Amino acid sequence: MQVDAVLVLFCVWLAGAAGKMVQSRGHKLETYKQSRSRRETRMEGGGGHKSGSPIYKRSPDMTKSLMTKSEQLLRIDDHDFTMRPAFGGPPIPVGVDVQVESLDTISEVDMDFTMTLYLRHYWKDERLAFPSTNNQSMTFDSRLVKKIWVPDMFFVHSKRSFIHDTTTDNVMLRVYPDGNVLYSLRVTVTAMCNMDLSRFPLDTQTCSLEIESYAYTDDDLMLYWKKGNESLNTDDRISLSQFLIQKFHTTTKLAFYSSTGWYNRLYIHFTLRRHIFFFLLQTYFPATLMVMLSWVSFWIDRRAVPARVPLGITTVLTMSTIITGVNASMPRVSYIKAVDIYLWVSFVFVFLSVIEYAAVNYLSTVQERKERKLRERLPCTCGIGNPDEMMIDPQITGYGSIDANTTGHYGMPENGGRQERILAQVALNDPQIASQVKPSRGYVNIWIDTHAIDKYSRVVFPGAYILFNIIYWSIYL
Repeated sequence: MQVDAVLVLFCVWLAGAAGKMVQSRGHKLETYKQSRSRRETRMEGGGGHKSGSPIYKRSPDMTKSLMTKSEQLLRIDDHDFTMRPAFGGPPIPVGVDVQVESLDTISEVDMDFTMTLYLRHYWKDERLAFPSTNNQSMTFDSRLVKKIWVPDMFFVHSKRSFIHDTTTDNVMLRVYPDGNVLYSLRVTVTAMCNMDLSRFPLDTQTCSLEIESYAYTDDDLMLYWKKGNESLNTDDRISLSQFLIQKFHTTTKLAFYSSTGWYNRLYIHFTLRRHIFFFLLQTYFPATLMVMLSWVSFWIDRRAVPARVPLGITTVLTMSTIITGVNASMPRVSYIKAVDIYLWVSFVFVFLSVIEYAAVNYLSTVQERKERKLRERLPCTCGIGNPDEMMIDPQITGYGSIDANTTGHYGMPENGGRQERILAQVALNDPQIASQVKPSRGYVNIWIDTHAIDKYSRVVFPGAYILFNIIYWSIYL
């Protein structure tokens, strides 16, 4: 009985082993058929192509879906970088330093300036700390900047600004193993500069570039210059055509907004002194020459109307053109500038030279009328000898010898004016005639004063203008 039981058990074991072998073989056969069926289906899908060149599906780019090693090392997805570091704790210190690359333009018309600079931020974010055996930092470009927290700096009172992007975005991010971060970018900004042009062009201007956090008050972010005044560096090759850069310096202040609170604000101040040589050549020298040219009329005979009138009008119009040209390149301010004082005083001198000739010409007309009346009152002078040989006492008449070459012939027939004056002098020397034409003594004085106006103007005008220049340059230089 025992032997039969053992045989039965052995037969059952053999049957079970055979069944497993058949099942495994059938599964392998089915897997082969499925694989073959898939290959045939792929071949049918490419039936439109040439035989012998089957199309295989392109494998996906795994680098676009999986995190890079640097992001894995920094654990970017393990933290919420929409919040500042140490949120809820004390304000995070953010140090700043600036390297000024160039100071491009200074515009008096728009009252602004354009500057290109490297803006660098320093802070510590322990969420970015990573293990390192050699304590080396990792440097990234702008692609990682968008995934982490960075300070939200902006330029107060800026009109235009942009980050350079040639050939790529000029942005650098450097992370150290202990979590310290350096964030640097190259920016060009055009900002407002309130200029006082009351001393233009002998002025000195101070402009400021202001940096501030847009969203974080001083309770969340403490902005400061990393190395004090040494945080601002400039290129020694920076130069401007109209200005001399005297100095750069930095300050820090608090700015208050009624609806949001107090913010830390960093200032970059730079002082500019204007070069005067350009304006001396273009404005001051031409204006001075026009004033001096107007004095030439004082040496031209008073009867030379075609010479003196155009000279005066030309200098007045030239001064008007100079004033218009200067004001065209300046903002329309409501106060008087230093250059306006100089130009308008020069214009007044030129205008007065024209008025001076108008006075001389008027008095000359009055003189001629009185000469005509005096001639009508004089008795017949038929017995008078040759006037060229007559000598009149200079103490009585103030004329000295009478000569045809010195009496002048402007606006009258030859010898006409000379004979008229001789008759007046003879009449004044004769007591009987003098009693008849006593009022004619006033005529002689008027004739002398008319010439004295030009004579005195030759001294008064240059002297007054020189005195004005001494006072002007002593005040503004």
